[in-house]
Parts: sequence; structure tokens; C-alpha cells
Amino acid sequence: MQKLKNKFLLILFVWMLAFAACIMPMGASAARCGDDVYLGGMPAGFTLGIGGVQVVGICEVLSENGVVNPAKDAGLSVGDVIVSLGGIKVSSAAEIDGVLASYDGGTTELAIERGTEKIKKEILPVKDMASGKYKLGVFIRDSISGIGTVTFIRKDGRFASLGHAVAASDGSYLPVEGGDIYRCSIVNVVKGERGKAGELKGLFINDKVIAKADKNCAVGIYGKMGEADEWRLESIGTSEDAQPGKASIFTTVDGVTPAQYSVSIIKVDKDNKQNKNFVIKITDKALLQATGGIVQGMSGSPIVQNGKLIGAVTHVFINDPTRGYGTSVANMIDQ
Repeated sequence: MQKLKNKFLLILFVWMLAFAACIMPMGASAARCGDDVYLGGMPAGFTLGIGGVQVVGICEVLSENGVVNPAKDAGLSVGDVIVSLGGIKVSSAAEIDGVLASYDGGTTELAIERGTEKIKKEILPVKDMASGKYKLGVFIRDSISGIGTVTFIRKDGRFASLGHAVAASDGSYLPVEGGDIYRCSIVNVVKGERGKAGELKGLFINDKVIAKADKNCAVGIYGKMGEADEWRLESIGTSEDAQPGKASIFTTVDGVTPAQYSVSIIKVDKDNKQNKNFVIKITDKALLQATGGIVQGMSGSPIVQNGKLIGAVTHVFINDPTRGYGTSVANMIDQ
């Protein structure tokens, strides 16, 4: 069953995406403007641990005393991350089941993270009549998966991707405690239309773990990749290099190999506080025919102008899928 699940089409969240503070600085060896990096554009499948068990829904439990809702009574909310139950650290749904299997009644302590807050609650698990097991009354997940695009890879193998964060439902960044990045093949495209975002659909190639993720912040997912000598080098530009006019993006809309497509930079705002430094318009006829413009899954696609990497695609305009935002590479290399 797990193998079948791994072969399902996985679609990029609008991840959610946009995951609390960056958790692992890149250090003194980070790339700087003028350095050369390996250009991205290839799709990647992300499976990321979130350092606990996230509440994605709250439900009632039918007990011998009627319908009750332990999670609601304890003050839990969707988006909370459960980090311990009964004083025992938990990082998966199976570990929560294990703690509840030895539960012997009474209220028990629940430690959660809500955004940047660390909160302790008292919860009273109840026995579900159907299964005979104790329940908290929550729907949970212990990892997140999706598809995105790699922006660049440093010569030491450090990579940057997505161009924006993966976020919880309340907009806070999800913490990342390790994760596997898989090679991914794009197998279908849902074209973007006015009022409806399109999306790339792809398959994880699960025997090809190409990187380990360790950081989620405002401008993307970062981690360590293996050998990167198969990709082309590109010089990192500065915020002064970007200007309105012709440019290119590198992205993958079929298979595993990036292609170069023409775009036009309509507007440059290097000081934008939301990292929306460019407005770009897709002008390439082949890309417009294939996707209708910018679609989910293209986040992180590198933008190159005059032979320099200047940024990454981040968002699409819902009312005009041929246009969208990009973030400056200066934001990404400073992480």
C-alpha cells in the first residue's frame, strides 16, 4: 500500500507554502553576488518532517457516554503541532497511538507549538466505541509532501528552492526537522485560466533521493544536495542587475529536464518588503501553449537576465496566469 501511495500524483501546495523562523543558517560559506552557482529549474518532490504531529482537523468521538470532543474541550486548534503527550515526545501518528495504548485514564498533559508559541494543555482522551481505542479527537499528519522547483545549487551542494516558504493554514512557517528531496518527473499539466490557478502534476522517483532538506524560511526550502556537476554554472546577479525587459526562466513542464523560456520583466521593486521584487509576464509561445502561464509547481524556477541569475518565480496572478511575481536572488543567498 505504501508503494502505491508513493506513486500517486502529488501536487504542489500553495504550500502551504508560504512553513516560524528559519531554523538552520547557511553559515559563513554562503554564496554571494558575483559567485557562480549551478542553475536549477529541475522539479523536486519534497517529503518533509515537521518536528511533531500537526492537527489538520478536529472531530467528535462516540464514547460510551455519548459524543464528546476532547481536542475542542482542551482548546486545540487546526495548525497546532503536538510535540509531546503525557510527557513523552511524539513525532508521528504511530507514536501518539503508542502513548494512548498505555493510557490508564484521567487528564494528561499535551505540549503543542502554535506558531512561535509553546503551550501546554490538559486533555482527557476518550475511548472510541467502534475501535475500543482511546482517541484525542483530531485528524493529524506528521509530514508534508509536494512538488517544487530547485532555484540554484552552490558548488558545495547547498541548494535553494521554491522562492517562498511552506506555511501552515494560519500563515506561519512550518518548522522543518529533516526531510528527503526526491527526483521528480512531471507527467501532466493543468493549464492556468483566469480565476483558476493551474498546476504541475508529477511522480516522485523514490529510488532517487537527491537531497536532504533542513531549513524553511520566507524565501524557500534549503538543504544539502549531492554532486551537482551535471548542471550549468550561472553567475549570481545583484539587485542592480535586474531591469525591465527581456529575460528567461528555466523550468520543467514535462519529464525531468528543464528548458529555457522567454519572459518579460514588467516591473522591478528591489526594496519590496514581501519579497515581491519583480512582476514578470510569460511571453514564450511554447510555455503558454503548455501551461497557460505560471502554474503551481513552477515556484522556484530561476529567472536569468543578461547572463546572470537574478531571482526566482514565486506566485501567479489569479486574474491573469500569464503574469506573476518573482523574488530577487539577493533575498535567497542571504539566508
